[in-house]
Amino acid sequence: MTQTPAQDAPTPVPVPVPVPVHWKLVIDCADPHAQADFWAAALAYTVEDHSALVDRLLGLGAVPAELTVESHGRRAWRDLAAVRHPGDPYQEESGTGLGRRLLFQRVPEPKTGKNRLHLDLHPGPDRRAAEVERLTGLGASVLRAVREAGGEWVVMTDPEGNEYCVH
Repeated sequence: MTQTPAQDAPTPVPVPVPVPVHWKLVIDCADPHAQADFWAAALAYTVEDHSALVDRLLGLGAVPAELTVESHGRRAWRDLAAVRHPGDPYQEESGTGLGRRLLFQRVPEPKTGKNRLHLDLHPGPDRRAAEVERLTGLGASVLRAVREAGGEWVVMTDPEGNEYCVH
């Protein structure tokens, strides 16, 4: 008996193609606006301007004024501030970045241990010392310099004690 290939072959099941996931790194802190200012200066990022959204929600009575503060001469969320890469897209109506972002959120408890996640900054070995000096001028502290077979870097902390490395 002769069978045709169409009768024997199973129907292919379409395999979903993964879509990149939009993400942001959220950092707990005591003062989100000070942290946003530090990291915006450290990374040459832009502090996000959420004032249009804040003003709109205040005008609608959707949020109480106690949830807001003035920062950089405009209304902002009291307990949240974010920075984004200046070249990345953002929503004009909310000021929210759609690319590389750091979001700082106020939490009541202080930092109690070593970070489980940290940023590595890569200015390059020829610019490392100048970058460490610049970051120290912004309020960072040097914890230690590391020299290993795999490379050299400086472990630093931001003004709230969060560790990061400069390679």
